[in-house]
Amino acid sequence: MFLGLRTVIYPAADVEASKAWFSKILGTAPYFDQPFYVGFNVGGYELGVVPAGDEVGPGITYWGVPDAGAALAQLVAAGASLHSEVTDVGDAIRVAAVREPSGSLLGIIENPQFVVTEVTAATAGPGR
Repeated sequence: MFLGLRTVIYPAADVEASKAWFSKILGTAPYFDQPFYVGFNVGGYELGVVPAGDEVGPGITYWGVPDAGAALAQLVAAGASLHSEVTDVGDAIRVAAVREPSGSLLGIIENPQFVVTEVTAATAGPGR
């Protein structure tokens, strides 16, 4: 069912400060920068920052799936509890999340544009 890791989303009380910090450690500016979402491409994978208000919780990792609806149904049938329904976030990208039996959040993402980028010593930035 899983195609591999795709995206990690970090909620932030101060999106601007978080954006500046990630820009510094990644050595690059975000490729997408809006008040509702800041996105960085890290070796072809997505690192996102979203506003969280005062209650910043843990980040969530999204596993790639070919069909978010079918994967969500399969996860729930296997004993996970629904955290968030399948949502279209634009560009034919669909996400959902469950709580797996131990209580951790597990995200799924259907992203037809996803392409893995090979990271080499020549292309790796700071911290890689």
